[in-house]
Amino acid sequence: MSIWQEEKDEVIERYGLAMDRIREIEKEDAVKEPLRDYFQKLAGFLVMVDNLAAMIRDGAYEKLSFEEVKSLNISLYNDIIEDNYELSYANPSYACGRLGKRYGKLLSFLYTELRGTIIFAYEQHIYLHTIYLELFLQIYGFACWEDEFALKDMKRAIKDFMHDYCELLVYERTRETTDPNCSFAKDIIMESDLNNLTYLYKYGDYISDSEIRTAEFINSLSDEEIQSMADTYTSGFSRGFEVGNLDLGKKSTVNIRYQIGFERVVRRAILNFKELGLEPIIYRAAYLAINKRQHLKIGYHGSSPNKQYDYDHRFDIGIFLDSAFKRRMVEARKAAVEKMKNLASQYAGPSLIEVFGEELFSPLDKPEAIKLNKTQQKLMTQYYNEVRLLDKEYYKMDEISFTIISYPIPEIGQDFEAIFAETVKVNTLDNDKYQRIQQSIIDVLDKGEYVKILGKGKNKTDLMVRLYPLADGDKETNFENCLADVNIPVGEVFTSPCLEGTRGLLHVPLVYLNDLAYHELELTFTDGRISDYSCKNYDDEDKNKSFIKENLLYNHESLPIGEFAIGTNTTAYMMGKKFDIAPRLPILIAEKTGPHFAIGDTCYSMREDVKVYNPDGKEIVARDNEISLLRKTNPDKAYFNCHTDITLPYDEIKEISAVTYDGTVIPIIKDSRFVLEGTKELNEAFDVV
Repeated sequence: MSIWQEEKDEVIERYGLAMDRIREIEKEDAVKEPLRDYFQKLAGFLVMVDNLAAMIRDGAYEKLSFEEVKSLNISLYNDIIEDNYELSYANPSYACGRLGKRYGKLLSFLYTELRGTIIFAYEQHIYLHTIYLELFLQIYGFACWEDEFALKDMKRAIKDFMHDYCELLVYERTRETTDPNCSFAKDIIMESDLNNLTYLYKYGDYISDSEIRTAEFINSLSDEEIQSMADTYTSGFSRGFEVGNLDLGKKSTVNIRYQIGFERVVRRAILNFKELGLEPIIYRAAYLAINKRQHLKIGYHGSSPNKQYDYDHRFDIGIFLDSAFKRRMVEARKAAVEKMKNLASQYAGPSLIEVFGEELFSPLDKPEAIKLNKTQQKLMTQYYNEVRLLDKEYYKMDEISFTIISYPIPEIGQDFEAIFAETVKVNTLDNDKYQRIQQSIIDVLDKGEYVKILGKGKNKTDLMVRLYPLADGDKETNFENCLADVNIPVGEVFTSPCLEGTRGLLHVPLVYLNDLAYHELELTFTDGRISDYSCKNYDDEDKNKSFIKENLLYNHESLPIGEFAIGTNTTAYMMGKKFDIAPRLPILIAEKTGPHFAIGDTCYSMREDVKVYNPDGKEIVARDNEISLLRKTNPDKAYFNCHTDITLPYDEIKEISAVTYDGTVIPIIKDSRFVLEGTKELNEAFDVV
């Protein structure tokens, strides 16, 4: 018998012993109420997941009907779906109300973390499954003591567990995001009968009506339509290498991210990428506290069973984060990428299919939810900075590109199919036409010292954005003529502004950023850095400040303006107006429907030294700002690991003008219309009913 077989047999034995004990907990009264109810319900959940794991292991799951797998999926997520969440221990407010504040936060975290066993069962990851079952039993053992030391020992046990298994958990996440041989999702996509929608449930994610209706709709499209969608997506990725003057031939892997339901398109895209010499890396969005980045879904995923649940647990790492653990995570990440450095260097970048159409979400700010204190905020900022620098070295970030494309999902409303068709049209507009029009805008902007932006109506925006001074206007340009390559659809010119001299107020009455709605968002810039911020999501101004800092500034004290752009896709803008879906358009499309401003890193983050040229042959020299230049002297201070675009729609614009060095004002947009010669045909879309 091999060593591996001996280890496997040992883990299987440990797993069996743990489950035997957990089945007993469902019926025993060793713990007093209200803790007894908590542990019995959680034990019952773990038994249900064990039964699922056994069905997958022995092949019985494959024989279930669509209705049976759907019913099972609902059972696994039922306690956090919609109103059920109000009475779930996963809800920190309910947990604290039932168990008291001393136990509530901690045990709500444990309840949520143990929901990860669903994924362990589907992926048959028995070792991870086993150690989490053993953690549950350890915490239950402390609860049986019924004395004042129980809570302290529970906290210590969780911290010790995370410290002991940090290297394993970080390694597993690094492996699945780097190694194409981690093929769980790829196997589902390539081997399933996609006409039999039971395949949707093989992932283990929550499957809503949206995924089912999306898959049904995608299946109704012709092979030619699917091929066209895949070609638009993958050709954008390859064009990104061409535009960036990068060598795709040096790479062998590409990361595909998508929402469940688009498998037929993804399957075709995988075949396209293979023709480019690229194997797909397809990993799910993180679901354990140690690997999550707040509430964001980075990787493939289904619809959230409850967005408030995701938001409540976005900072669960705060339960065990301290400076020693931060060092442990960095060391674990470095050890993992060192083991996989050859694979990492072959990485070509991410290729995303994003979706839009979900209802706008304004979260409750619950005092019972775990939050990071100021020390922990700094630790997480430091962690992301250190990991980003590791990634720059091992993943050769200056050699990668990306592409992003968006499609609506049925939640957009009764016009879903019409909106989908219109989105396909928007995604395939004439590049040559936009190249010509956008060059007219760039030629004027390159004469400017500043760009002046004024809002109108309810929009109070009043900004002056300072541009990089050009040494040779015949060979250099500030703005990239952005066509349908890395960012699909076509339609913007963008630059990295100078920070010094950039000043004023950016105001948006309503904007949807990173799956969260912001009402009356105001950002004040002084020398290109945010000096003040506010919104009106809550009646309490402190909550508003905290909401922005946590979710828009990512716990930085301030962020610089990393990008200024003028969107030119009036067709996309009118799609939003026609179907009354403008607030629900993804930033990928929304940023093309007016001027936008990104806070955080520049568009050329980690690739500033790679020369980039426009179609007219001019080099885009505005790839840095005063902060990103610190990479040469103090790299820890050069990056913020975020880049969030904030768009002003055309109907909120009074003026966008280039202001030259002699004070001449050259209007580009006036009163929501393009007025610059060479751009006026963009206004034709405004008149289409």
